[in-house]
Amino acid sequence: MKRLFFVFAFMIPLIINAQTVKTDVLVVGNTAAAFSAGVQALESGVKTIVLTQSDGFKLQDYKSIPASGVTKAFEKRARKSLKLADSVPLPEITNQIATAVIKNWSDSSKLFDVINNAPYHEIKRSGNGWELRLTKNKSIKAKVLILADNPDKLMAALKIASLNPAVLSQLNYNENLYRTTIAGATSAGAGFLSLYNLLIPKQENLLYIPSDHFEIGPAAGATAAYAAFFQTKTSLSNLKRIQGELLSYKHALMPFEDVKIADSNWLAIQKIGITGIIKAEIRNGKAYFNPEKEVSYDEIKQPVKDYYYKAQIWFDDHQNIPINLENTIAMVSYVGNKAIEATKTDLAKKWNKNYGFSSKYDLKKILTRREFSVIINEYLKPFDDVNVDRTGRIIR
Repeated sequence: MKRLFFVFAFMIPLIINAQTVKTDVLVVGNTAAAFSAGVQALESGVKTIVLTQSDGFKLQDYKSIPASGVTKAFEKRARKSLKLADSVPLPEITNQIATAVIKNWSDSSKLFDVINNAPYHEIKRSGNGWELRLTKNKSIKAKVLILADNPDKLMAALKIASLNPAVLSQLNYNENLYRTTIAGATSAGAGFLSLYNLLIPKQENLLYIPSDHFEIGPAAGATAAYAAFFQTKTSLSNLKRIQGELLSYKHALMPFEDVKIADSNWLAIQKIGITGIIKAEIRNGKAYFNPEKEVSYDEIKQPVKDYYYKAQIWFDDHQNIPINLENTIAMVSYVGNKAIEATKTDLAKKWNKNYGFSSKYDLKKILTRREFSVIINEYLKPFDDVNVDRTGRIIR
């Protein structure tokens, strides 16, 4: 069972015919981003309503959507709705099939509802949350609003002249913002979304995302769910917990072209990629982790030292050595206060069986970037144990 940060003790049925319907997260929109945001908010364990204002979702080409926790959850529901065994290929997912599956899903869930063909007439603040009026006598109140639609009514309510959706950044190691990523977008080259580009200054519990970016939706869904569950403001979002939630659902936070979620070392590579201890190669606007390339002393020396004070001493005492398995074990044992022989024994047991490495366990072997990432993630845990500030600067 996956470890989630959203654990709920009770569920309250959603009564659509009530004068005022209350929910944790309200998503407005009918495109891929609204779909993925709504599904992720539900998967993260909070009550979610998606208001499409049309006859269903418009997902365009489902085959082009990157595999993720959202697609996995949807396809599981699709098989159940269509009564298909796991061994039977899914048919082409048209908008009609997607809408039917989502309707079946919402009909069977106490936490999820999709309301189609229901335009709203007014939107306004309601305490720390939002109220969206469907008719004179019916409205929806939500703790957090995700807008993946035209913002005109919202801007009028807020009395502002403009509102810009969350903006992707391009991976650039001259700055550290990539460490604050909550979405990797290979559809935008080496694109990523910083949590702090999703949050809107002076607008609490409001997230505005571009309608055509499926990969951004889960980031908005998990961020909204965090604020709703913990009854807090989006400005107080916990970066590490939201990143961890998204990774647990197989959402790529780093836009690596050459490491897919089916890779047995995907999670370790994502985590080490986020730290920047091993950096991707940016080529033709895309990011390549090059997992089978041998790791070099020069590329990891400074990043590891940046994360750990003790690493500075170790590297000063070990100049220009090969990054083989023996030296890496010595380094992680020294920095992580571990016994060298115990670490060797542990790694020997896990090398092929647990980590799925194709190479033999050999202390003199120069490590690949894949192998080095797995070892550093396992024995030093820089992603899990070291925090960063809003700019991605390491806090020690």
